[in-house]
Amino acid sequence: MTAPYDDSAPAGDELTDYDREHVKLYLRLLDAEADGAAWQEAVSLLFGIDPDQEPQRARQMHSSHLERARWMTEKGYLLLLRRARD
Repeated sequence: MTAPYDDSAPAGDELTDYDREHVKLYLRLLDAEADGAAWQEAVSLLFGIDPDQEPQRARQMHSSHLERARWMTEKGYLLLLRRARD
């Protein structure tokens, strides 16, 4: 059973409910990248999508969520910390 994921992760400089719900996914994507995992393997395991059957969708999901994961490590985490203090 896989969690529901949007085809594209949020964009912009606002922390969203989607971001808060998918922090674990973002961390797993960053771990997969750091481990040198192929994007096809990551998208299959994390999103439950067959990259051979849906190559464009799989690539879009992976790249947009990985980009958002990187944003979370650079800026988004500060917003999480601020909200936790408020």
